Amino acid sequence: MIQHLNITDFHFDRSFYVPQEPVMLSIHIVSQVEQSVSAKIKASIMHLGDTIDQLEKTISLSGGEQDFEVSYMPPPDVPRGYGVDLCVETVKGEILECISTGFDVLNNWTQNPRYGFLTDFFPGRSNFNETTDSLVRYHINGLQFYDWMYRHEQFLTEEEPYIDLLGRNLSRVTVEKLVGAVHEKSIAAMPYTAIYAASTPFFEEHPDWALYQANGKPYLLGKNFLVYMDPRPDSPWVNYLLSQFATVLQEIDFDGIHLDQYGDPKEAYDSKGNKFSLASPLAETINATKDLVLQYRINGAVVFNAVTNWPIETVSKSNQDFIYIEVWSPYTWFDDLHKLITQAQDLSNGKPVILAAYIDPERENNVRLVDATIFASGGGHIELGEINGMLSDPYFPKYGTISPELSETLRRYYDFAVRYQDAIGPRTADGTGAYLNRILINGAYPSPSQLTDKVWPIVRETDRLTAINLINLRGIKSPEWAREVKDPPTKIEQAIVRISEVNRDVNRIWFASPDRDSISLQPIDFTLSGETGGRTLICKVPYLEYWDLIIIEWE
Repeated sequence: MIQHLNITDFHFDRSFYVPQEPVMLSIHIVSQVEQSVSAKIKASIMHLGDTIDQLEKTISLSGGEQDFEVSYMPPPDVPRGYGVDLCVETVKGEILECISTGFDVLNNWTQNPRYGFLTDFFPGRSNFNETTDSLVRYHINGLQFYDWMYRHEQFLTEEEPYIDLLGRNLSRVTVEKLVGAVHEKSIAAMPYTAIYAASTPFFEEHPDWALYQANGKPYLLGKNFLVYMDPRPDSPWVNYLLSQFATVLQEIDFDGIHLDQYGDPKEAYDSKGNKFSLASPLAETINATKDLVLQYRINGAVVFNAVTNWPIETVSKSNQDFIYIEVWSPYTWFDDLHKLITQAQDLSNGKPVILAAYIDPERENNVRLVDATIFASGGGHIELGEINGMLSDPYFPKYGTISPELSETLRRYYDFAVRYQDAIGPRTADGTGAYLNRILINGAYPSPSQLTDKVWPIVRETDRLTAINLINLRGIKSPEWAREVKDPPTKIEQAIVRISEVNRDVNRIWFASPDRDSISLQPIDFTLSGETGGRTLICKVPYLEYWDLIIIEWE
């Protein structure tokens, strides 16, 4: 007889899967039984609201802690997100415990990047498996190795260990072991580099390679820390930098290059006094970097940091694999996060978008609302890394630590975004503007001019689906995503959603939320009334805490 049973943990063996690769889900069960007893694991494999397969496995419970695995070969469709609804039952069919999660099948991680970070490369580090296991739980499939190098202009050194420019004691052995460890989980390793930064001694050897101000002084970052170099693709600096990239890719098994910049200057002078804009040269150097990376990695990736969304018009059209934007003022409102993502998607012809928006992990309400906004907008958020680490500062070694409660919440949010990516992910299109004046929530229009204390719909669309994300800003006093939200949003019971001017027939409507233990889609009733072309669709969602999802499947 089974007296007690809990599924205390579950995780996949990889961050994502490629076609024809089996999926392995491990579950950790704690049970109390009078004697060894049989039970069953039943799992439904879902694509949105449809069951595409069902699995059943008989297990033997002996009491205490036990681990079990469920394997599955997904269909060849790619890219695609899937759900798993798994229950442990008695042999008579009594449900003991259930979980719901998600995974995806991609040709390459850059099709739906979940970007994280590593920054602790000290000698003797040994917790590689613990680190990668923690990241896989959030489906992190790419990692920025931040400040791993010896110098900004000389990445590798014969010293082991070595001291970086800020005095940190680092180890190439640790870097290489981490690269190998993350690869075992299908996580890409991307080395941080700066597109135009060099140390002061290097500048003194090459003063004609630098960027200059109108007064003839070089551009500096910090006092005697870094000097800006000329990033034009035909400059001696860029030729030198590309040779450094080649050396790194030859000697360490990185998966591409992550390029950083500092946002200013936007115009500068070369050593001969010629003034030029940096916008186009930065894009051209991205392309040159991509050409070089492909010489060493068939699927090598290049990513560039558009600091404060600059120069997004040029770099969005470059050959980088996805758009990466570090968010600073004037992009301070929740709505700005949505606008940054959708603008970049439009400019880049649909490339995935990652935002770097730094939040203190103690501000858990902010974390939930920001992630809800970003994920609902089809974007990703670089925030998680190391073990329970969260980026709270642009200098990644200053990362904070998430609480166990926030960890569980974020696992559901990342599961949710992965599972429903075919309705709200980077391959869908923004439809928010077309719906804003057509949606009533509990009798109120979500006016764009109302910045706080509202329910905000973010709409994503495909040919047959319309996904309406409800972001709950009721009771939120400030529209600024980084300002502390001390209290959670005002919870809403049974929100009634009315959509006017509906000119298509509806097949089904589903509801789901990452704010409850089960993230499975549930069918909900609806009515569609009025004249063709001007009909009103009405449905009711059972609750709204932070983030709800309504998926409409059209006939």
